[in-house]
Amino acid sequence: MARISGVDLPNAKRVVIALTYIFGIGPFRAQEIIDKTKISPDVRVNKLTDEDVAKLRSVIENDYDVEGVLRSQTTMNIKRLIDIGSYRGLRHRRGLPCRGQRTKTNARTRKGPSRPIGGMKKKPLKG
Repeated sequence: MARISGVDLPNAKRVVIALTYIFGIGPFRAQEIIDKTKISPDVRVNKLTDEDVAKLRSVIENDYDVEGVLRSQTTMNIKRLIDIGSYRGLRHRRGLPCRGQRTKTNARTRKGPSRPIGGMKKKPLKG
């Protein structure tokens, strides 16, 4: 099992697909990495040699921000927006969508589960 940037790549998958399991690498970047290292994209991860894994690891570590570094950059960017008091920062602080989506309906992912309006439930009638 190949381990790159702290992620175990699945053995049965092709290299191009397996690289997308690393946070920060999508299909396009995975293809770029394969082109740089001159590894066949059809090779399965369990068929890679140690030299191939070392090539992949060095290209990813030197040329791309992935996993922890990328997550911390994203967190710092959001923190900066909140600190300067921009509109997007306020939306982040309030836990609302910040890219122009409607919030009257359909914002449940950001707002969380809906809270009921009003007081107690109706009591059942006796008799």
